[in-house]
Amino acid sequence: MRVVATIQDPIRLSFLQALLADAGIPSLVLDAHISALEGGIGAFPRRLAVAEQDHARAVRLLAEAGEAAG
Repeated sequence: MRVVATIQDPIRLSFLQALLADAGIPSLVLDAHISALEGGIGAFPRRLAVAEQDHARAVRLLAEAGEAAG
């Protein structure tokens, strides 16, 4: 798995997941449990990851949508 975005905003996270899903790219949210434990104050961002073989396509898709990947 490779990280394509590090996000503190849960709404933006959902948006990016939807973009990837619409393109047929499965994604996984890392650090979701620690974010829930800290009470949603945004101290621990979540990471959005995709499979190695989907990484280049996912980065390109997010860039075309105006979303910074990284």
